[in-house]
Parts: sequence; C-alpha cells; structure tokens
Amino acid sequence: MRVFVNIINAAPLPLLYHCWTRLPTIGAHAVRRSPSPGGDDNQSDPGPSRPPCPPPPHTHTLMCALEMEMTKRAMHVNSKVNCGTDRNGGDTAEVSVPVSLPGKRTALMEGDDLYRLRDRKFLLEDKKRLCALALGAALLGILLMIIHTEMCPFFYEAGSNVALFINCSISLSTGCLLILIIAFHYKDIRLFIIDHNQVDWRIAMTSHRVFVITFELLVCAIHPVGIYWEAGLHGNSSSSPPLCDSDDHSKTLANLELLLSVLMFLRLYLVHRAVLLHSKVLLSASYRSIGSLNNINFTFRFVLKVLMNKYPARTLLVFILFFWLTASWMLTLCERQTQGSTDHMETALWLIAITFLTVGYGDVAPHTRCGKSVCLFTGVMGVACTAMLVAVVTKKLALNKGEKHVHFFMMDIQISKGIRHAAANVLRECWLLHRANLTKGTRGEHRRHQRCLLEAIRVFRHLRLKQRKLRDYVSEMVDLPKMQMIMCDLSANWNNSYRELEQRILSMEQKLEELSRCFQQTSELLSQVLRHRNPEIR
Repeated sequence: MRVFVNIINAAPLPLLYHCWTRLPTIGAHAVRRSPSPGGDDNQSDPGPSRPPCPPPPHTHTLMCALEMEMTKRAMHVNSKVNCGTDRNGGDTAEVSVPVSLPGKRTALMEGDDLYRLRDRKFLLEDKKRLCALALGAALLGILLMIIHTEMCPFFYEAGSNVALFINCSISLSTGCLLILIIAFHYKDIRLFIIDHNQVDWRIAMTSHRVFVITFELLVCAIHPVGIYWEAGLHGNSSSSPPLCDSDDHSKTLANLELLLSVLMFLRLYLVHRAVLLHSKVLLSASYRSIGSLNNINFTFRFVLKVLMNKYPARTLLVFILFFWLTASWMLTLCERQTQGSTDHMETALWLIAITFLTVGYGDVAPHTRCGKSVCLFTGVMGVACTAMLVAVVTKKLALNKGEKHVHFFMMDIQISKGIRHAAANVLRECWLLHRANLTKGTRGEHRRHQRCLLEAIRVFRHLRLKQRKLRDYVSEMVDLPKMQMIMCDLSANWNNSYRELEQRILSMEQKLEELSRCFQQTSELLSQVLRHRNPEIR
C-alpha cells in the first residue's frame, strides 16, 4: 500500500485521470473472467434454465477494440489479440501477451498504467540522484582547481607528481561529470516518453533539447589543461605550470589556463537544477495537482519566488555571501599576473564589497581585462540584489491588515478628539471677541482676539480635511474577504426569508382549501336541513 501511495504521489494529474477512467474497464474484465463459484463455466444446471443472453454486438466490438489498444500500448509489437464470439452468443475474447525477452517483466493490459506511474516515480528519483552526483562532481573539480592554484607555488613544485595527480583528478572529475550529465538527460528523455504515452524517443530529440545537451557538455568539459601541454613541450623538465610561472615563453599558455580556470565556475548552473529537483514544491503532490489545474509550470523561477516569499533574508544572505567569496577569489586569480595590490584576498574582498554596494571609493582598481569584467558583473549583481533587499525590507516594515485597521482606528479617534477641541476653541475665541466688542477694549486686544479666532478656524479646517483623507483611504482599503462574507450572509438571509415566505404561502393555501371544504360542507348541511323541513324544495 505504501508503494502504491508513493506511485500516486509521483504521477502527473493527466496520467492519474487516465488510470481513474480505466478502473471501470478493469473491474468489468475481472468480473467477466472470474470463474463461477460452482466450478466449471461449461457445467450446466440439471434443472430447466434459460440460455445465456448474448451481449450486444456494439459492446463486444468496443471491448475488443479496447483490449487491442491497451495490449498494443503495453507490449508495442509483441501482443496478440484474439476476439471472437461462440455459437451460443457468449464472449470468448482471449488476450495473449507473450514475454518478449527472458527474465523481463511483462505488464498486463490492466496494470499498464500503474506500471507507468511506478516507472515515472523511479525515473524522478534517478534524476534527483544523478543531479546531486553531478553537482558534487562539479564542486569537486572546482575545489581541486582552487587547491592547485593556491598551493602550487608554495607547497610543491610545478610539474611534479603532485601537480600531475591533482590535474588528473580534475580531468577525472570532469569525465565523471560528463557521464552524469548524459545519464541525466537519458532519464529525462525516458520520462518524456512515459508522459507522452510511449512515443518514439526521436520525437523527444528536438533541436532545443539537442542544443541544451551540447551546450551543457561543452560548459562542463571546460577545465585547465595547461599542465599536460607543458609536460608535452618540456618532457620531464621541472618547468612550472602557467599560473605559477612568469616566464615569457608560457605567457599565452598562462592566459589560456587562467581563462579556463575562471570558466570552470560556469558549472555552478547545476545549483538551480538541484534546488528545483530537491525542493518541497516539486515533491509535494498537492502543489503539483493544484498547479496543473491552474496551468503553473514548476520551474526554478517559481521555486525561487516561493523561497523569497518564505525565507527572504536567509536566501539573500546565502546568495550574497557565496557570490562575494567567489567573485573575490576570481578577482585575485585574474590579477595574479600583475603582482599588484589586488592579487591579495583581503584587498579583493574590499574591492568586491564596495563595487557590490555601488560605492566605489577609487582607492583600489583592477588592472586586467578579466578583473574589470569581474568588477563589472559584480556591480550589476549588486544593483539587482540591492533592489531585492529594499523590496524585502519594505515588505517586512509594512503593516498587515489587522495592524492597519488598529492604526487607522486610533488615528480616527485622535483626529475626532482634536476636531472637538478645535471647535471649542473657535467658540471660545468668538465669545472673547464678542466680549471685547461689548466692553469696547483697546484695538490691540481686538486684533489679538481676531487673530486667535482665525487660527482656531484654520486648525479646525485642517483637522476636518485630515479626517476626510483618512476616511477616504480607509474606504479604499476594502477587505474583499470580509465583503464576500457579508454578501454570503446577506444571500443566506434572503434565501431563508424566501423559504419562510414560501412556507407561509403554502400554509395560507392549505387554510384556504380547508375553508373551501368547510363552506362546501356547510352548504350541503343547509341544503339537507331545508329539504328535511320542506320536502317540496328540491
């Protein structure tokens, strides 16, 4: 049962729907082919019995066609379907499914869809495993390249057996990576064949897929090979590798090995594939079912959006730290030939940080084209990450719906209280001005009361305007779920009122019928009484 549940969780929604529509046919076959509890099917009852009713011709034809189609899907070409009708009109359809190769599993017609679900689950697990191994091989090659670059001039001589061993290890990891990439795409093509109902594998090899596979193989095949060229040029001499040697005869080779070492970081594109295949979004059956109903493609972009919504600070922090360290080391590698201040890790970390933050003090600058390219790319990524950081901080500082309602409610109370105080000040200043006119005070006192009255009127109008703006803003923030609940309650109340009105109308109709029956009975009784008293009345 657990295996069956796992197969169902790993299946796409169209394939599950196809299996669900096949269940009545499977049950009909099981009932039709099950033996009778009394023994043999040809054994007849000694008592009188009816002859078996033959099935309709169109039903028999439909069942035969369905069996032929499903057997063809299950065994492709090694299937044999024999459909016929006996003399008594009974169905004697027989399906012969031979084993194509010895030792291989032969799927029955009814269980073909379940086998497809199981194969799809296994292929997804294989893809996830191969992607993890490919990422590990890529990171191992990059780590060996960094170790060789940093330890070559200090711990061992260039061209020694240790250097040759490390370079051979890098080449071996690159070969393993290429094999894993090919195996991954092989599993992907098999998954495409299963999802599209056992089509030919050549249909899956579109121009886009071929280009992607070729490009990935070219990117993953890049690694520094200068040590082999150097060994071929100088034989068994103790010449240094290009990154450790500063002689004129190896300058071109040094630049080439520098470029290949930097381009090895392109293998990190496998990170987004690993994140996609190992994410809970892709592994969740509920996510995939609801997403397929809403035409959502589960790509790395969707997974990144989910991560940025759930863990924005953690995601940005990990990315910024990883990018900072990687770009700093790449800058030191590019500037190592110049022997300047930027070939040290501390200076490179400072330069990448101020370039990432778009500050640019100008105290340190790159000298090579490779270093300038790294700084330019760092500046572009710094602008993008700064924009995302601002968006995350703004989202964290924004008030939610409950906080906004509380804040606006308290502001409305405070403004209403201020309006009452301002109105009281206006009345007070009017009374003081009126009293100054009655007592015939000085001109200065009269002007002072007029000035205070105008100021009180200005404050009152300002508070009224502020209250109007606040209420307009609150009215714009209509809570749609709340309005929907209100409308649902109103609709429910209207339905209840309508039902009560119908019940009252029905009760009134029943009472009118009772009254009509009573009037009819009364009229009959009156006619009988009159006939009994006066027989002449007919």
